[in-house]
Amino acid sequence: MLTQIFFCGIVAAVIFQRLWELRLSRRNEAYILAKGGRKHNENLLGLVKVLQVSWWLAMLLEVWWFDRPFIPLWAAIGLLATVAGQVLRYLSMQALGYRWTLPIMTIPHVPLVNNGIYRYLQHPNWLGVMLEIAGLPLIHTAYLTAIFFSIANAVLIAKRMRNEEVALANNS
Repeated sequence: MLTQIFFCGIVAAVIFQRLWELRLSRRNEAYILAKGGRKHNENLLGLVKVLQVSWWLAMLLEVWWFDRPFIPLWAAIGLLATVAGQVLRYLSMQALGYRWTLPIMTIPHVPLVNNGIYRYLQHPNWLGVMLEIAGLPLIHTAYLTAIFFSIANAVLIAKRMRNEEVALANNS
C-alpha cells in the first residue's frame, strides 16, 4: 500500500506539471495572437485532453482496483521512460520558447525552429509524450493502461503531427 500511495504522489506531480504547462501555453497563445499569429482548428486538442485525464484515472484505478504489485525492474523501466519523456518534452519547450503551445498555432513568415533538440528530432515533444504514456503506468505495473493508452495515443498523435506539419508548411 505504501508503494501505491507513493505512485499516487508521482501521478499527482505529473498532473500539477500539466496544469502549469496549460498556464504556460495560454500565456504563449496570447503572445502569438498579439504578434499576428493564428490558431488552427484541426488540432484535436479536446481529444488530447480527454485522453490525458482518462489515462491518469485509468492508471490509478488499475493500480488500486487490481492491486498491482510493485516490481522494481518494471518500476525502473517505467521511471526511465518517464524521465526520458520529460527531458524530451522540456528540451522541446526550451527550443520553441514562446512558440510552445498546446493548440496548433503559427506566425506568418517566422521561420521554423531548427535549433536545440529540433536539430536531431522532428517531433521531440510527441516522442516524449509517448514515452510518458507508456512509462508512467509501468512504475507500478499498470500494464493494461500502458498498452491501451499507448495505442490510443499513437493514433491520436499521428493525426495531430500531420495537422501540425500542414499548418507549419502553409503558414511559416
